[in-house]
This record gives sequence, C-alpha cells and structure tokens, in this order.
Amino acid sequence: MSTYRSDCSRCAGLCCVALPFARSADFPEDKAAGDPCRHLGPDFGCGIHDRLRDRGYAGCTVFECFGAGQQVTQVTFGGADWRTEPTRRQEMFDVFAVMRQLHEMLALLEEAVERSTSPDLAELAGRISAAAGGSADQVLATDVGALRSAVGGVLRRVSAEVRHPAGQALAGADLLGRDLRRRDLRRADLRGALLVAADLRGVDLADADLLGADLRDAAVAGADLSRALFLSQAQVNALRGDGSTRLPAGHDRPAHWG
Repeated sequence: MSTYRSDCSRCAGLCCVALPFARSADFPEDKAAGDPCRHLGPDFGCGIHDRLRDRGYAGCTVFECFGAGQQVTQVTFGGADWRTEPTRRQEMFDVFAVMRQLHEMLALLEEAVERSTSPDLAELAGRISAAAGGSADQVLATDVGALRSAVGGVLRRVSAEVRHPAGQALAGADLLGRDLRRRDLRRADLRGALLVAADLRGVDLADADLLGADLRDAAVAGADLSRALFLSQAQVNALRGDGSTRLPAGHDRPAHWG
C-alpha cells in the first residue's frame, strides 16, 4: 500500500469525527464537525462499512485522506487518540486537515516523479515530506498555500511535458452529462473540468490531465484510465466503472462497482 493511501486500521477514525456532513445525496443526515458519526465503533471501525451506500452514506465511500489519518494517529501523536487524549482532540482534528493537504500534494508529486525527469520534483517533495513528519505545532505552522502554489507550477510543467504534443484544451470545461464516447481525449487537458455524469464508456484517456476534474458519477465502463495523469483514488471512487475499466497501477477498484 502506498504511503499516501488511507489505512483505516491504523487510524483513530479521524474523518468520522473531524469532518462535517450535511443531509444530501451523499449523506442521510447532518453531522457537525467534531461530533463522532453515530456508526463509529469503540475500536474506531465503521459499524456499517459493508453497506454504506445502501444506508445513504455514499460520501464516505468516495472520501480519501491520502494516508493522513494513520500519519496523524501513529506518527504525529504517537498512537494517542481523541478519546484517550480529549484535551488534544481539536488539535488532532486541525492537524488532520493540514496533513491531508500535505499528503495529497505528496501523492501527486510521487506520480510526477514517475512521469517526468524534472529535477525540482524531489526537492519539493522532500520539503513537504519534512513538514508532514514534524510535530503537531510544526504541521500547523506550515504555509500550505505557498506549497500548493509551488506544487501547482511543477505539475503544470510535468503535464505539458507528458502531454506533448498536446491534445484537446478542455481545462475547466463544462462537460456535465455530455456523451464523450466519440471524442479523442488522449493527451487532453481536462484539469478542473466538470465531468459529472459524463459518458466516458470505452474512452482512452492516456496521458489526459485529470487534476481536479469533477468525475462524480461519470460512466467509465470499458474506459482505459491506466495512463491518465493525476487521477486520484478519490476521483476513482466517485466513478461508475466495471470489471473492464482499466485503472492506473496502485489504484483500487471500488467495491461498489460490483
């Protein structure tokens, strides 16, 4: 398992407590930030994990912390949790919020290193990794905005390198519900595109930049995502695929695909 993938068995249920959710298509009820989900067990496991979607908690099946949960629980706080250390619970939740962003950036840089020879990738990843490995105070003092800006610039350069010669320029495009099965999306710039419920069945997305694209409920049965650029596990979790959908190495096939 990648360092930047969630391992719930080593976490103190941080996402189930720290994060809020509202009654919607993704959740059946409201929950305030800092309140434990009523399905969270004494062992920090989910009491309805195998039937979350059936119970209306689709949002939980899509969420990915990029390994921040186990990092905060096991490393930053040395195995302590918000139940055994109640006076530090808010600190733990605040650190988790920052750590998730740091680990997301590290996951993207990890892929960038595999796809590019750019010399500044390792140095930037080292800086972020050092911040993530620091104390709670050091994590909270991290200038996340500055790091995001630096990472964004690097990823844009890597994207241009990988996608050369560039495909279609569709960054930020509104493709909500569109049938894209006949479009050539190889090497396309789909960064930040709205692809909710789009039909991508059978489409080859080799070297297409999907950073930040909204892929909720997009149909990808038979699609080839194995070489897609900057596709996160969280995005994969939100897709509607099947056994014939090809995923990048290291990405899990969501259980709800059947």
